[in-house]
Amino acid sequence: MAIGKRILLFLLTNALIVVSISVVLNLLGVQPYLTAKGIDYQSLAAFCLVWGFGGAFISLALSRVMAKWMMKVKVIDPSSVVAEERWLLDAVSRFSNHAGLPKVPEVGVYESDDPNAFATGPTKARALVAVSTGLLRRMNRAEVEGVLAHEIAHVANGDMVTMTLIQGIVNAFVMFFARIVAWSLSQFVEEEHRGVVNFVAVLIFDIAFGLLGMMVVAAFSRHREYRADAGGADLAGKPKMVAALKSLQNAVQVEEDAPQSMAAFKISATKKRGFMALISTHPSLEKRIKKLQVA
Repeated sequence: MAIGKRILLFLLTNALIVVSISVVLNLLGVQPYLTAKGIDYQSLAAFCLVWGFGGAFISLALSRVMAKWMMKVKVIDPSSVVAEERWLLDAVSRFSNHAGLPKVPEVGVYESDDPNAFATGPTKARALVAVSTGLLRRMNRAEVEGVLAHEIAHVANGDMVTMTLIQGIVNAFVMFFARIVAWSLSQFVEEEHRGVVNFVAVLIFDIAFGLLGMMVVAAFSRHREYRADAGGADLAGKPKMVAALKSLQNAVQVEEDAPQSMAAFKISATKKRGFMALISTHPSLEKRIKKLQVA
């Protein structure tokens, strides 16, 4: 997708979120939370809940469409599928039926040297599973089936909705406490400067508390990855799931040993340390393989 179209889509999506949430706030009669007497905590709580959950759920509702646009996913048409893609559809269909999904997810392929895959969508009946061309080139069919089973497990576990709920809760708490602390600090300066101080402090504490919130969301995400690995092992068999993770691990090792010019091709599951490990959405492949093998 051209960069202009991506920017336009981003702006339109954010405009939709802002307009939708503003309408909801008006319909609920939520008043400004700052009054002459201080903070109206009831209005602030309503404001934060609507903004925190509203943005998260609108993004979830648009997730499948956004993924297709942003990643240039080519959805495989079952009625005109070529032989090379038929087994992908068959594998996803088989795993979906085994997992008890109400509808087989759409299956797509996107161009990327990254050996990767993802599942997204607002509900179990409206999901998308997509794999990269790099993954299809580097892995054999048994390993790819392990990856597909992992993604179907995400759908079956309802991880998209679960993570959206967690993100909404974290967003609401971050906004709530950032505004309370910011207002409290603004009371230590002269009245004519309080508006500016409060505005700047809200931005700073939104970022600071947001980083703490990222750690919470990331911790839940890592837990869901372990569950999806276990679910993938149940659907495709443990040997295929372990083989898929080892194949990804080998790809990471090759790229880490490659020249710096190859850094752009590193996958998201690359081992991280320190603070980066705390905000990583995926456990290290080493930990995932070990946990799966001893299960």
